[in-house]
Amino acid sequence: MAVSAQQVQELRKKSGAGVMDCKRALEEAGGEVEKAATLLRKQGMARADARLSRATTEGVMASYIHAGGKIGVLVELNCETDFVARTDEFGGLARDVAMHIAAEHPRYTTPEDVPEEVVEKEKEVYRALAIKEGRPEKVLDRIVEGRLKKFYSEACLMEQPYVRDDQKTVGELLKEAMAQFGENIAVRRFVRYQLGDEGAES
Repeated sequence: MAVSAQQVQELRKKSGAGVMDCKRALEEAGGEVEKAATLLRKQGMARADARLSRATTEGVMASYIHAGGKIGVLVELNCETDFVARTDEFGGLARDVAMHIAAEHPRYTTPEDVPEEVVEKEKEVYRALAIKEGRPEKVLDRIVEGRLKKFYSEACLMEQPYVRDDQKTVGELLKEAMAQFGENIAVRRFVRYQLGDEGAES
């Protein structure tokens, strides 16, 4: 179908994608701008997945102070080039991640960072709870896995719903940024301080 210049312009404003990408997405979506925006987002995510193995040796340290100076966060956000690291947009992304950490208090960056003994302890607790609830033996493993997934979504930064838009996780936020910047982006480390706590968490 024919796609109008106005539709392309609207999609460009919404997605930030190039003219030809917008035109192709609109043709594929039958002229529906929202559907085309979703297609572009999925394509960006797929390209971002392909970038995950690329080295991230540049980046920034960002800080965020919250709750009248009672919570402070430092986060190191890495990318591939100094050119991207120095942009205002990348700095803003790092500050957004720091703000999220202040609000949502993650304990780990990814599920892979959770120590094996912590995972096993959680599984034991979930299995014992399911047995106490009278759940059948054949579904115990499935229940344990479901509750472990919920634990990751609460404890791991990349799995947490993003504080400014709970329709996506922090991991998906970074994948969108990878599509925007054309580089791999990763949270290397973070530390969250809370007034009165004896130690920092990261």
